[in-house]
Amino acid sequence: MSEKIAVVGLGYVGLPLAVHLAHHYPVLGFDISQRRVDELNQGHDRTNEVADTLLKANRLTCSAEAAQLTGHDIYIITVPTPVDSRNEPDLTPVLAACDTVGRYLAKGAIVVFESTVYPGVTEKIAGPALERASGLRCGSDFFLGYSPERINPGDREHTVDRIVKIVSGQTPEVTARLVNVYGSLNGGKIHAAPSIMAAEAAKVIENAQRDINIAFVNEISTIFRKLGLSTHDVLEAAGTKWNFLPFTPGLVGGHCIGVDPFYLARCARDLGYNPEIILSGRRINDGMAEQIASELHTLLLERLNAGQVGRVLVLGLTFKENVPDLRNSKVADLISALTRRGHLVSVADPLADPEEAFHEYGLRLVENPAEGGPYDLVIAAVAHAPYRALSPANLAKFLTPAGIVADLKGIWRGQKWPQNLAYWQV
Repeated sequence: MSEKIAVVGLGYVGLPLAVHLAHHYPVLGFDISQRRVDELNQGHDRTNEVADTLLKANRLTCSAEAAQLTGHDIYIITVPTPVDSRNEPDLTPVLAACDTVGRYLAKGAIVVFESTVYPGVTEKIAGPALERASGLRCGSDFFLGYSPERINPGDREHTVDRIVKIVSGQTPEVTARLVNVYGSLNGGKIHAAPSIMAAEAAKVIENAQRDINIAFVNEISTIFRKLGLSTHDVLEAAGTKWNFLPFTPGLVGGHCIGVDPFYLARCARDLGYNPEIILSGRRINDGMAEQIASELHTLLLERLNAGQVGRVLVLGLTFKENVPDLRNSKVADLISALTRRGHLVSVADPLADPEEAFHEYGLRLVENPAEGGPYDLVIAAVAHAPYRALSPANLAKFLTPAGIVADLKGIWRGQKWPQNLAYWQV
């Protein structure tokens, strides 16, 4: 069966999926941002998830005109699922997508959700929203499916065409169609979950599990610093055991790990259960920026004259190395915590969009960090390749004679530093 597919949302998840599906099916990529659509039609992906050469050679059609959604067999919704200021799930983008898609649904169509949600959202919230917008009945006129995204921004190994995809449909027939569609792009590496709720639950625990493991190493890193131990030295030694899990400490941001556990927690509370481990992990990881700022503030006061304001340079603002993604960056929290303590903070990031950095966090990126120095403290917050290439001698040029290098990513551990400089690591 030749399916006509529409992918709704062309961000880090939707675009790679749409591009690979377009090798096999007629695919429309829809996004509400005309700017995003214009860039893609010109053959450029600002997220760097799809190479410009691949984008230009692809048969994908991109549009911001909702009317173009008419007449498709399968709609795949890949919009964000953030949390609000109280860390409660914000389903506004999902409901908006349902309203848009619903206006163009025809009988027999399938609507698949890839957005991370808690169990029950697809059938109990999204389905009724589609019914209201379409005037059709869910389960007889149109059908639901779920296939959780597993995109890891910047990861060139675990791309959507190489990983196992989970799929589940409202009926066995819908599941079979989705197995065929998704199997066409990854060589048939499909796990058919027995229910949509099982597929939703599988996704939401994937990132919750990572969050909890990172929280553990963040907690022990605080203990080990008090002991004068390098956490990385300890983890390297422990990692020689065959079943030791390789997690490292640091700031936990981004759109998935720092967000998804709150969706699982909401589901648990709705059932009358208090999810202690999940929320404890979130508290530890969300508190890391404040913890690091507090320790660095104390160290600065020890090395500066009494009452003197510290000049600080932060290297990196994106949520992870070698990607331009600024969503839910905890580096911004670190900058805020240092600023509240009276320090003058500059931030540089060669991959981040300066306009987006100012719009999201009110931060102005410096193009040439050396011009703003010398600094009392340089923080390696994100392990971008250009920063990994810096040597202690390079860094010393940024610093005052008694300056501090704070290495949050273990980039320069084991390096020999000038005697006057202090080296601090998580």
